[in-house]
Order: sequence, then C-alpha cells, then structure tokens
Amino acid sequence: MKLIFERDNGVKSNYLDKCEVSYKLDDKLCRGSDVKLPEVSEGELCRHYTELAGNAYGVNNGFYPLGSCTMKYNPKINEKIASLSGFTDIHPLQPKQTVCGATEVIELLSKNLCELTGMDKVSLQPAAGAHGEYLGLLLIKAYHRDNNDTKRNKIIIPDSAHGTNPASAAMAGFEIVNVPSTKDGLADVEKLKQYLGDDTAGLMLTNPNTLGLFDKNILEITDIVHKAGGLNYYDGANLNAIMGIARPGDMGFDVVHVNLHKTFSTPHGGGGPGSGPVGCKSFLAKYLPEGEQSIGRVKAFYGNFLVAIKALTYILSLGSDGLLDASQTAVLNANYLKSCLGDSFDIIGNGYCMHEFVMSLQQLKDKTGVSALSFAKALLDEGIHPPTMYFPLIVHEALMIEPTETESKQTLDWVIDVFMALHKRAMSGDDMKNAPQKTYISKVDEVSAARKPILKA
Repeated sequence: MKLIFERDNGVKSNYLDKCEVSYKLDDKLCRGSDVKLPEVSEGELCRHYTELAGNAYGVNNGFYPLGSCTMKYNPKINEKIASLSGFTDIHPLQPKQTVCGATEVIELLSKNLCELTGMDKVSLQPAAGAHGEYLGLLLIKAYHRDNNDTKRNKIIIPDSAHGTNPASAAMAGFEIVNVPSTKDGLADVEKLKQYLGDDTAGLMLTNPNTLGLFDKNILEITDIVHKAGGLNYYDGANLNAIMGIARPGDMGFDVVHVNLHKTFSTPHGGGGPGSGPVGCKSFLAKYLPEGEQSIGRVKAFYGNFLVAIKALTYILSLGSDGLLDASQTAVLNANYLKSCLGDSFDIIGNGYCMHEFVMSLQQLKDKTGVSALSFAKALLDEGIHPPTMYFPLIVHEALMIEPTETESKQTLDWVIDVFMALHKRAMSGDDMKNAPQKTYISKVDEVSAARKPILKA
C-alpha cells in the first residue's frame, strides 16, 4: 500500500475548525520553514486509514488463540458506556464533588475486584499486568522493611512463570530463585521447601499456570511460604479460568494483580492501553499508592480510567452468574480443542486443562522438519492468528492455545480441521518453510530483518 506521503495530491481539506485562540511564539521557537505534511482529500484520507485497518488483525477479524493473553471478544457496550460525555469530558483535577459518577465507578469496580479475588483493598493505578507486578512486589518489600526484616531479599518463581515475573522482581530489587516443575507440569513442592529460608521475601505464582494446569497443591504451597515468613503473590494473567469459581485470596495469596484488558474484556493488543489493578489483604493496604504509608504513586491520578469503565461495564452486564459461565465456557472450549487434537499432537499434561493448553511439536519436527514456528506461520495462511510460540520455555517447540469463551463450537470445529489438515501436510513431506504466502507480508528473512531492519521506505 502507499504511504500517506505518496497519496499527497495537493488537495487541501478543512478537517479542523478554525482555532479561535492565538499566541505569538518567540521567533527562536519557530521553524524556519513549514513542516512537510501530506495534503490529501477527505476521501483519500479515509481510504488510507481503511487500508491500514485492513492490514491489521484483531479479535474482530478471526480466531485469536494467543495463549495466556485471553484475546476474547470485546463487547461493544463497553465502548458505548466508556464514550459517554460524563466520563470523557472531565478532568482529574476537577473538584471531587463535580465528578461523583467517576468516583463511584472507581469505588464500585474496586469493590467488585475485591470480591472476585478475595482481597480487601484495590488500587487501579497500574497501567498493565507487569506494572501491577512491580507495585505488588513493592508492597511486599515495604512490609518486610517495616518489620525490620530486610534480609528477605529473594523471590521464588516457578520455571513455568511468565517472563514478566522475574523481570518485575528484579526491578523491585529482589534476587530471583527458580523452582523447577515436576513431570506433571506443576511446581515442585519438595524443591520449594528446600529453597525457603529466612531470606525468602515471597513467592510469585500463576494458578492455573502457563501450561493451563491448576495446581492441586496450592494450599500447601502458600501455607509453607507463610510459615517461612514470606508472602504470596498471585499473577492474575490466567484469572479467566477461575473467575467466579475460585479466589486467590482463599488460596492463601496476599497480593494479586488482575488484567482488565484480558479477563474483563477491555481491548488487548496493539499497544494498549491496558490496566493492571493490584489487590491486597488488609495488612498490606497501607502501602498502596493511596495508603497512609504509601510506597508512592506508580501512575498519574487514577490510572487508565476509561479502561476501568469498560471492565466495570463487563462485570455489571454479566453479573455473578454470567462471569461464572464465562470461565466455565473458557475451560470447556479449551478442553474440547485439547481432546480433539490430542490423538495427533503431543499435549502437555494429563487429564483436564483449564482455559488453555500447551502442545509440543518436537516430535513432529523430528519426524518431518516442521517446527512450531513453521506451523504457526502456516496457520496465518489459513486465517488463524498463531498461538503463543515457544512458551513456556520448559516445553520444546511449544504452542500455547487459548480459545477463550467467546468462540463458538462452529469456529472450534473449523480450527480443529485446519490443525489436522496442516498436520497431514507435514506428515506428507511439506516442511511449510515458505509460509505464509497469502498474508499482506509474506515469508520474510527474519535474520536479516532483525540485524538489518529497513525502518523507512
């Protein structure tokens, strides 16, 4: 497609009303010549952005099984409510009595998130999940500091964790201790016991984990961490599997972040905005950004407010029964796909999965030469966004698949057919190394693209 500069035809359009405010800048602040901006008609401008949109792929375009990201459909009522002038035409520095509706949204969402997670207090400030992790870890750090227990400088993290976990812990000034997984894909409790000591600040855990497995030992795990003097942090990235069914607070967790842009259906991807509220038990509440012994602000004002409105709209639209049904359907959809693909693909973990599952294409690669990367690129040609690739790192040639609750059985059956057809192609000798060919950008030289990127036309 053409760049907007290449569409320049010298035709001017009055897109903006004439500005009634003028200000004379000092000459030294002014340009010596006019900035070169393209001039196109309104019609050409619309065509340009429509063409751009057509080259992007999102949940409105098709199946998007990006594991651990919960790329569910975003109901349009969320956007409608968030666009109301009472929410968009206000300023955070207005007197509180003039924004009572906005403050009620904050209070009501916080109350609902506390109820869903089993926490006592919530801050909406963090702008994303990793941002929330950072805040949660600072709460843990402040707690140990106030107890004159500064030797607790280690955070224990399973080897199946999201990469943001160790990164956030390191940013907060902690040392990282990795706990290996058992052959069943769960945290090794015996190894965990060996790593616990008087230098343990806490444990970071995702449950269900990145393999889509709910840890049956969770109560024992959180209990032994507490007995060792540490605190338990819950990574809420996979909350969509247990929403309305189980609560991190009841599992023994002290701090949790949730992803409004995942579990609660506000748009995810494309750079945001996201939102990663942090909830905690009452004994940690004073350290929250709004607390009397605050660790400090982590975001201006109240965080990404319009994202919070969309999440609250979703929660109130579904109600408690609807939220429960969403999680149960997400788990059902994942298990349906897993069951139908299990005879041909190597699925990690025995028994039922939760909202997602991981398959290893190592055996397929050994037999046919088709890697997880090649298989994923072949999916692009079939109109399917690839699953998360090569994660978690403990699984070789991994594809992590999360269908979410918003996909129909008809769509899932089509996906199964596509996966089986590609498997048949691989077994027949097609290495798929030329895929994709039907996408806007076809097969690229990834090494050259990484080492010698072309950043302009």
